[in-house]
Amino acid sequence: MGARILIAEDEPNIVTSLEFLLQENDYEVRVARDGQEALELAESFLPNLILLDVMMPRHNGFEVCRRIREIPALERIKIVMLTARGRDAEREKGLALGADAYVTKPFSTKELLAKVSELLAANR
Repeated sequence: MGARILIAEDEPNIVTSLEFLLQENDYEVRVARDGQEALELAESFLPNLILLDVMMPRHNGFEVCRRIREIPALERIKIVMLTARGRDAEREKGLALGADAYVTKPFSTKELLAKVSELLAANR
């Protein structure tokens, strides 16, 4: 198994697609369907990278990102925010809160996979 990736996303079709894509590329994958579950899995699963949706129930992605960055044991986790909200102000907010990348939906799975590989390589 390769690196560990947490998908924090509440849209079932996106989860299915991402989970399949990542597992096909030898990543170990866990899924959180809301912000609270994302925080809990971040601490127990200790992923190398989180694909984090902005709009989720029980803590949005901005809140989850901020809280993860406040926990020293989780500070090395790479965070890619995924959102349909692509305005510059939202992108800047995500990056200011500690996200490593910000990808707008709809996204190319090939480009997303390349970004994931790039961020994980930088962590080695």
